[in-house]
Amino acid sequence: MAARIFDFDNPDRFVAGAIGQPGSRTFYLQARDGRRVVSVLLEKVQVDLLAERLGALLAEVRERGAKVPESPDPGQIDAAPLDQPLAEVFRVGTMAIVWDGEDETILVEARAMTEVDEEAAEDAGEETEVDEEDEDADVLRVHLRPAQALAFTQRALEVVAAGRPPCPFCGQPLNPEGHICARRNGFMH
Repeated sequence: MAARIFDFDNPDRFVAGAIGQPGSRTFYLQARDGRRVVSVLLEKVQVDLLAERLGALLAEVRERGAKVPESPDPGQIDAAPLDQPLAEVFRVGTMAIVWDGEDETILVEARAMTEVDEEAAEDAGEETEVDEEDEDADVLRVHLRPAQALAFTQRALEVVAAGRPPCPFCGQPLNPEGHICARRNGFMH
């Protein structure tokens, strides 16, 4: 089956969001352009890493002389909930971000999880070769201006931080009933 490519150039909206209660949330990337909305499912750690790496990329290109604002315009940060109905197109396996110096934009690419990605996740200890050009993997490609990327980064970090507070001893998320803490020799915290 041929891959589907969902391409957004300067979308009306590109956000990370979560549905559910802390501890059992489901995370999404969502792009909207006019009436076309694409939502993809991903893990919390992927949202966090994407936001951190985007922030680092923007800081680096700013140092090299590109016109990148220091911080997002508060009016540009999208705080609205995810667009409904929420129908995931695919689960994200790999992501990439690229700076295009010619037009000073950022490309965010989210590629669907493949069987190779699933096997690699199961065999976490073993080295697995992943075909970057998997022709069967669906792709979400979003081209953003630096200000849009900064606003995305701010919201994504807020979504991640809205989860369960970390344990002061081990850093693992605290459930409302506590958790068994390795730093406290297995005692409940």
